[in-house]
Amino acid sequence: MTESEIQREKFRQLLEQIKTHVQTIKKKNRELTRENMRLRNKLEELQKGQSDIFSAISESERIAMRHKVNGLIEKIDNHLES
Repeated sequence: MTESEIQREKFRQLLEQIKTHVQTIKKKNRELTRENMRLRNKLEELQKGQSDIFSAISESERIAMRHKVNGLIEKIDNHLES
């Protein structure tokens, strides 16, 4: 084999390695994309099932809670001012 043929063969081998590596990366990317979609769907399902604290209580309970919080804030303010 001549030097030129050796270089061509080496080039083909390296090119084949690159192709294999690219295929592996593409496959991994597809897997990660599927996993990402699965996790997003799961997150959306969990978010739909959640309710915040205020939607779980009645309006009168919200008003009472607001008054309690405002009272506590007023006490803290008075304590800090003195």
